[in-house]
Amino acid sequence: MINKETVDKLGFIDLPLDSDIDLVEEINRLRKEKNAVILAHYYQNPEIQDIADFVGDSLALAVKAKSLSNKLIVFAGVKFMGETTKILVPDAKVILPDMNAGCSLADSCPYDKFKDFVDKHPDHTVVTYVNTNADIKTISDICCTSSNAVNVIKSIPEDKPIILAPDRNLGNYIKNKLKRENMLIWDGFCHVHQRFSLEKLVQLKKENPHAKIIAHPECQKTVLLLADYIGSTSQLIDYTANDDSMSYIVATEYGVIHQMKLKNPSKNFIPAPPEDSTCGCNDCSFMKMINLKKLYFSLKYEYPTIELPEDIIKRARLPIERMIAIK
Repeated sequence: MINKETVDKLGFIDLPLDSDIDLVEEINRLRKEKNAVILAHYYQNPEIQDIADFVGDSLALAVKAKSLSNKLIVFAGVKFMGETTKILVPDAKVILPDMNAGCSLADSCPYDKFKDFVDKHPDHTVVTYVNTNADIKTISDICCTSSNAVNVIKSIPEDKPIILAPDRNLGNYIKNKLKRENMLIWDGFCHVHQRFSLEKLVQLKKENPHAKIIAHPECQKTVLLLADYIGSTSQLIDYTANDDSMSYIVATEYGVIHQMKLKNPSKNFIPAPPEDSTCGCNDCSFMKMINLKKLYFSLKYEYPTIELPEDIIKRARLPIERMIAIK
């Protein structure tokens, strides 16, 4: 049996693997044998997306998790997503193949500092992006994702002041879009969307004048001003499927282009370049921590599991369910 202390220290990557093993075949066998379901985010590596039972953005994954009756859920994403699943399906065993798969955006909103901020503004409705740790959700009135953030804010009376955390770029985008001046925006950001290079983006547009720029609202304002379309991950995928253009410059995490190509094989997708990359791609290093080997071992040994105290699950569930109710 697996030595859990070793896995906690090193992860699954250093465990020996039979040279003749077919990981895809073994994952499919174990999934069927254990009646397990694999959920994956759009930012995962293509081979992870392809083997998953369901692929989606944060909102779609939360909705899907809530509907599941499976008692074993393997989440190919980052830790806050696994936590969200555990909160929504507390009786299930929720596995995250690599517990080091964190989130820079979630980490930009530490509980103690945010709690102090909320306490100083007791009259504000607290709206937190689902990209937060479970303890942050316990002091939230409602969560949102980039897919439904506009509708979540619209659901709150206009005279009611709002705290929106943690993404400052998403927050300011919504604040400007809806003309809601009574919004306080937490100063956090996603390291992936923050590092797109405006200068390189302008040059790329010059080289590809017929390509439309599409961007995630977590990008900086200078990037959003150049965009032909702004939307969440799923909205960007839908846009490229339904739009009549043949070429797009994509300003979001590189993994989403895999789904765009699957739905639109004849179209051209150009990753928007970050400041600090020689490959021209903007990857989330946390999302890319999960691979087939880790997925196989985690499913085989049903470890490591997401564990949350009952009081955290109970208090964090309500704002998530409120989010799901607003499409």
